[in-house]
Amino acid sequence: MHTLEPFAGWLRYYDSSADELSPFFGKAYNFDVYSDTIYGYYIDPAWDNIGSETLYLKTLYTDYELGFVIVELLGEWNDAIHNDIMILKREFLEVLMQHGIRKFMLLGGNIMNFHGSDDSYYEEWHQELDGGWIALVDTPDFVCEEMRKYRLDNYVHISEDLQISNWRTLHPQRLFERVEEILPRRLGSG
Repeated sequence: MHTLEPFAGWLRYYDSSADELSPFFGKAYNFDVYSDTIYGYYIDPAWDNIGSETLYLKTLYTDYELGFVIVELLGEWNDAIHNDIMILKREFLEVLMQHGIRKFMLLGGNIMNFHGSDDSYYEEWHQELDGGWIALVDTPDFVCEEMRKYRLDNYVHISEDLQISNWRTLHPQRLFERVEEILPRRLGSG
């Protein structure tokens, strides 16, 4: 786990620790000390802790003018035991929503497992988006299938079209545009 680092290629465009509106503004990263763990395995210090025992994240890019954020996730998304969606929503997403973020790209390539529960926090989040959306991008098929079992695709866009494996080669705004191009086709409104 310690070798899985959040994507750093967009740091020249955005750094959450330098963003006054970010929940991680002012955070100092100590790359000499590995202190956070998931199930006893140390993780890279660049990941941000939101209060979950098993789910960490990194805000890779935020555009307040266009109202979107790109977030990379790491670990086990466990709603059944740890209620990770509640923690994610209360400690991170709601802070961004207070500043106009309504479009959420969740990069799930480093989600090792998903354990679902009920969909009430997803429904609440979806209702608060005011025309926005939540898209799960580049996420393992088994995670997507498990999320579909809990009907989370009623609130989160989960689609083969969103398996954009080359997202790291794109500029963050180009990734946003690409996802926006995909979503209307998927919803049948474009």
